[in-house]
Amino acid sequence: MKNLYMIGGAMGVGKTTIGRLLKKQLPDAVFLDGDWCWDADPFTVTAETKAMVLQNICFLLNQFLRCSAYKNIVFCWVLHEQAILDAILEKLEPGETRIHCVSLLAAADTVRARLQKDVAAGLRTPDVIGRSLARIPCYRRLRTVKIDTDGRSPAEIAAQIAQL
Repeated sequence: MKNLYMIGGAMGVGKTTIGRLLKKQLPDAVFLDGDWCWDADPFTVTAETKAMVLQNICFLLNQFLRCSAYKNIVFCWVLHEQAILDAILEKLEPGETRIHCVSLLAAADTVRARLQKDVAAGLRTPDVIGRSLARIPCYRRLRTVKIDTDGRSPAEIAAQIAQL
């Protein structure tokens, strides 16, 4: 039996860090960050590019699901709308796979502080803060397991997800 961990959350909540840790904690694991499927300059959001990124993600996830070398697939992306999650899930061929949909949550002050560090380090542009804060309320409405990241280490959160 395989496991697919679909981890969503606002920018700065810790998805990538937790996803990488989870990959190391789980046996026969592979990690996909949805941002890798849409890393362009300039970053352009159109109906065409949205459709393309979903196709890219679904193609890669299905490849991992088919591959006998992997028993645990860890995927992270913003996933702030149920429609996005559903669109991905509808295109997957999971076979005998348990699918765990998780939303990572954090207080606005926590997200702002984390993103400000990234902006100061030149890792992100300042506009990410407003976009991320605007998405925080979206995650409470999703049909996912909610995990609060405030005051907890990424390793603790990854261990909790591994127990799902």
